[in-house]
Amino acid sequence: MELDLTEIHQLAAEQGIDAETLDEALTEALRLAYSKTPHAAKHARVELDDRAGSFTVWAQDEIPQEPTEEDPHPVPRLGEEYDDTPEDFGRVAASTARGVLNDLFREAEDKRIFGAFAGQKEHLITGVVQQDALDPNNVHVAVGDVEAILPRREQVPGERYRHGQRIRVYVVTVSRGFRGPEIVVSRSHPGLVRRLFELEVPELNAGAVSIMAIAREAGARTKIAVKANAKGVNPKGALIGPGGARVRAVMENLGVEKIDIVDWSKDPAEFIASALSPATVREVAIVSPRNQTAIAYIRDSQLSLAIGKEGQNARLAAKLTGWKIGIESLEKHQAKLKEQEAARAAADAARPSGGQGAQTPQTVASAEASNPAADPSPEDEEG
Repeated sequence: MELDLTEIHQLAAEQGIDAETLDEALTEALRLAYSKTPHAAKHARVELDDRAGSFTVWAQDEIPQEPTEEDPHPVPRLGEEYDDTPEDFGRVAASTARGVLNDLFREAEDKRIFGAFAGQKEHLITGVVQQDALDPNNVHVAVGDVEAILPRREQVPGERYRHGQRIRVYVVTVSRGFRGPEIVVSRSHPGLVRRLFELEVPELNAGAVSIMAIAREAGARTKIAVKANAKGVNPKGALIGPGGARVRAVMENLGVEKIDIVDWSKDPAEFIASALSPATVREVAIVSPRNQTAIAYIRDSQLSLAIGKEGQNARLAAKLTGWKIGIESLEKHQAKLKEQEAARAAADAARPSGGQGAQTPQTVASAEASNPAADPSPEDEEG
């Protein structure tokens, strides 16, 4: 049966599909197509002839075997192969070949896209917002000839995405989905802020400064903990930039979101005090290192600043440090300590001294009455 294999191979080669892969897929597809024809043999194979531009369906029939005492249910033997190519199979073969090509093209394209974006995971990409009336919960972002998905859970509350708008997004996952590669991107991920700073701060890429932790409430505020890896480097100053230029460049990509940059420390108390910035922490008491709980003592005038609007500052500080942080008034804490100290002093004053008990007139009289030998004798008095 004739089939223009030359043209098929040429089209496949243009898409980077090798001839062996094409032939394997084509022979299997033709075999399946043959099996659906009337009176198709149970055992058949397809042979392609690239030079002749044709193919042949070779079939084998089952030949029953006589049962014996040793083998009462013998397996049928396969007869000789014969040409069983249907006469009207040309149109079906051509359609099958086109289907195979389309499937291989789609698979090759999926591999190309997956390969291109697999290396982009956890990186920034820039795309153009595409509206999709059939998918109102997700924002579609065109990146070249590929479309990424910005799901509702990865969107920033209050942020609006207009059709045709160019936006920077963070690649969360690249996976193989039912319809091909699925690229999920985010605008709310803390990694977005990290990558934006890496674009603006050379010290981060050079390794002179490290971002140690990020806590983010997208659309509202982000806290970043930084440390220097080289002498003479101011890590907070590096991220802020001359005149605040670097941090402003990052914030331009985040809308109204504010950014706090604080010093990281391996000492939990120091880190907690730094994380509660802009409030000034006077003292941090570590309650349980194992459970990572601590109390920060702050002056009354700074309490609202430490807690933040609706508890946001305290919440972000806890996320940033990984500690459960209680915030208490320094004045009340000091007053409580004074009360406890006064109570201890009073208790010490009331406690008997010398281990024999305090002597009162009654106890002295009692002691004398119980010990007559202790009374002075007349001879003693005279002497």
